[in-house]
Amino acid sequence: MSSQTTGTEVDLEAVNGGVEGDGGVEHGARLVAFTEAVMGDDEAALARERDALRAVLTPEAFVDAAAVIGAFNVVDRIADATGIPLDAGLAAMSGEVRQDLDLARFASSANTPGAS
Repeated sequence: MSSQTTGTEVDLEAVNGGVEGDGGVEHGARLVAFTEAVMGDDEAALARERDALRAVLTPEAFVDAAAVIGAFNVVDRIADATGIPLDAGLAAMSGEVRQDLDLARFASSANTPGAS
């Protein structure tokens, strides 16, 4: 939605690793690499990606990026653990994005009726 609001073209396939480059998002490749490192268990990779991202972002933007990763991770895990389905409005609004990213491949998609 933010890309539509700003008129920026983004390639969501960058999230799945299917695009080389930034996917239309400034520092997109660095952000994806940092997110993957945060979610992984390789401390050296995390340190490397953290340093690489901090080198291209302002301190405030780095904190924002880390906060978004952390917030999404916790909210997503709570929703998955409790079986909270995606509400009808968000399901309708996000249908194309969910399809483009092939989110139905994840077991938690079973919590969204008609989405899996």
